[in-house]
Amino acid sequence: MSNVKNYTEQGGEKTVIGGTLEIAEGGQVIGLPSDFTPAAFQADSVASTIAGLVVDFNALLAKLKAAGLMATE
Repeated sequence: MSNVKNYTEQGGEKTVIGGTLEIAEGGQVIGLPSDFTPAAFQADSVASTIAGLVVDFNALLAKLKAAGLMATE
């Protein structure tokens, strides 16, 4: 039994991360499947009324939902 949290098993087929895995700036993780879809662009709000801000905010929510980044219900 090992007393370290992070280790690679003999043969290199399995690496166990029991501690923290930190990806430093500029680092990359490759080979992982990703279904990430960025949300459509939302311009900065220039609303001058609460009603206008509500319209802009709801547009942002709609874009997040359309991209699958927020549940629809």
